[in-house]
Amino acid sequence: MTTPLARCPRGRTLGTPGPAALPLLPLLYLAWADGDLEPGELEVLRDRIGRATWLSKADRTWLRRWLDPADPPAPEDLLALRRTVRDLAAGAPGEARGSLSALGLELELRAAEGQRSAWTTPEARAALDQLWAELGLDLPAALAELEVAPPAPPPAPPEPAPSVSAARFADFLDGERAPHRRRVRELLAGAEWRTPPDLSQADYREWVLGRTRALADLGLGALGFPAPYGPGDLGGFISVFETLAIGDLSVLVKFGVQFGLWGGSVYRLGTAHHHAALLPGIASLELPGCFAMTELGHGSNVRDVETVARWDPARGGFVVHTPGPSARKEWIGNAALHGRMATVFAQLEVGGERHGVHALVVPLRDAAGALLPGVAVADSGAKVGLNGVDNGQLRFDHVFVPREALLDRFASVSAEGAYASPIASPGRRFFTMIGTLVGGRVSVAGSAVTAAKKGLAIAVRYGLGRRQFGPGQVEVPILDHLAHQRKLLPAVATAYALDVATGWLTRRYVAMTDADAREVEALAAGLKAWATRFAADGLQVCREACGGEGYRWANAIGALRADTDVFTTFEGDNTVLLQLVAKDVLTGFRSQFGRQRVLRLAGYVARRAATELAEVNPVTTRLTDPDHLLGADFQLAAFRYREARLTASVARRLRGRMEGADGFAALNAVQDHLVALALAHVESVVAQRFAEAVEAVPAGPEREALDRVRSLFALSRLEADLRWFLEAGYVAPPKARAIRALVNRLCAELRPVARALVDGFAIPDACLEAPIAVANDASTNFATPRPVAG
Repeated sequence: MTTPLARCPRGRTLGTPGPAALPLLPLLYLAWADGDLEPGELEVLRDRIGRATWLSKADRTWLRRWLDPADPPAPEDLLALRRTVRDLAAGAPGEARGSLSALGLELELRAAEGQRSAWTTPEARAALDQLWAELGLDLPAALAELEVAPPAPPPAPPEPAPSVSAARFADFLDGERAPHRRRVRELLAGAEWRTPPDLSQADYREWVLGRTRALADLGLGALGFPAPYGPGDLGGFISVFETLAIGDLSVLVKFGVQFGLWGGSVYRLGTAHHHAALLPGIASLELPGCFAMTELGHGSNVRDVETVARWDPARGGFVVHTPGPSARKEWIGNAALHGRMATVFAQLEVGGERHGVHALVVPLRDAAGALLPGVAVADSGAKVGLNGVDNGQLRFDHVFVPREALLDRFASVSAEGAYASPIASPGRRFFTMIGTLVGGRVSVAGSAVTAAKKGLAIAVRYGLGRRQFGPGQVEVPILDHLAHQRKLLPAVATAYALDVATGWLTRRYVAMTDADAREVEALAAGLKAWATRFAADGLQVCREACGGEGYRWANAIGALRADTDVFTTFEGDNTVLLQLVAKDVLTGFRSQFGRQRVLRLAGYVARRAATELAEVNPVTTRLTDPDHLLGADFQLAAFRYREARLTASVARRLRGRMEGADGFAALNAVQDHLVALALAHVESVVAQRFAEAVEAVPAGPEREALDRVRSLFALSRLEADLRWFLEAGYVAPPKARAIRALVNRLCAELRPVARALVDGFAIPDACLEAPIAVANDASTNFATPRPVAG
């Protein structure tokens, strides 16, 4: 037999192998091409070949010379080997490429022209198989290295039909919010709501203004206003707002600034004459306005803003003034271009006496859009996201406004210059005034969850279509990989839990009374912080889960991530809000308190929490039974225990630091502890509300799936803080390992219904906008299985 080996330098030196040596040609090539075999391992192969008595002495000598570590083949020798294998394998049947042993025997069969094979004995076949096993090569990779086409892959199994209904998941999430959510989804599915590409910043701002005006024309901006200015459906307004997050988020924010902040401040801080004069124009967007609270030098510290509104008895009104650079109003939505008036928060000064922060309506521009005397505006410029919103800076140079400009629900100044308020305490008056604006935090929490759901729907759909790395030679959907499930499915479960929790918060807010106002305000602060952090982190995970396609602007996740980034800091910086939550848990009220009050309350809370902490049972800490771990009783008890123990421990730390220290120093020393307590409290609330909602679902496949979703949320959150539970002795190491294993199991069990779960978000394909998420989009073809090589 003549082979191409005879034409290479080594072939001329060593001669031509007989047919019986051909089954080992792939081994010779891969042994050197792999590059990982040590001289000792090559000697083992040489020894095995030397004992292959079914080969002739000449073939054994020839093969051993090719494996001599002292005389490695040159690159051209290896290329000749590969060409020989490739040429001999050409046209071989697919089953011959099902293993490297079978391929080798096929090479001998094709070269020997029907002669009896030297490898027919069981001993010879076993030795050949053992040689390949010891090399430990992956078949597809080896065939690709040899340039041999792999066998045709078996057809990929069809995606199993889900046993659950996505529509029922949508009904579960939407609940009483369904009419408003469905209306907005149908609206945003229209082509006119797709953001035009390549707009300049100026054109983008005008397009956003036009879309906001279209929402006003449909009556959606006035939903939360009372008759005769609107239907007084505050819950409906919040549902509309949060659902707008499936569309352009600049429109969402513009809508919120105009109708939620500007309109909401006039409605909630003003009285009848303000409502009659301003709300009709606000509702129709004939009177675009701003909410001017934040200042450059004070951020979240609204109590100490520097802008002054000083009573002018000669003119019977107020002079609004910005005393210095740090007092300028910063990042004010609608200010740069469109706002004609603003609710301005300023220190109210009457007769030389300061009465704390109050709100006044201050004109900015005339009907033609020209700035009024004394008003200075600067454009905030390009931002990381939300560039359809015209944020700006505001400064006032002794701007006079009439007495009626004061929003006087909580305080008034008479024509004679007498200040009066139904709330005597300036601190209580301030927090009561700010508390009326808590709806912004409720709305932002819901919209953050909606944005995260959109990103998750895109990423999960992509994960079901994108194939890569599978058993044998067939690629499988990347969502079949546990690591990918771990990225996305706990986040899907968290989105379900937060959607339920924010719906519950909205109901509490709409029905809020003076008696529960403090509790609702703290819940709104905590859920806003938790939900916006989840959205920011979750969208980053979604981006990474889609690889390079997630980085493509057309696939929407990048825009979502950029536009929601600021959610963590507007309507209150999350870290500040979490401290507010912790103070509410500790003391039952949110105002800043002095040294003695902190000491008394810290001691009280410590005693109360200590009596609530049950002794940790040594048997329970080691219990790993799945029925126990999957039960809502265990999960909720774990969340409650962590919150109670953190409450007791932070109270003890506060009490120990109050001796000889002021309140600020004591709180600052345990600030990290306060944030941990707040997060534990919010997580406990979310888990409790989600468990109650699932419990109310009628029996059936959707209930079973939602129960798994509930457990995946709870166990993944406990897993994320297992270090704390281990340190606290609440779980023992075997139980910690069992929790991790159950998270894996739940991911696998929910994988078949992953598409139904994200379709349960009910986001229209047109609003997803991402080509990688739309199954019938011609630009993607992720559904066809592809072999790894060949």
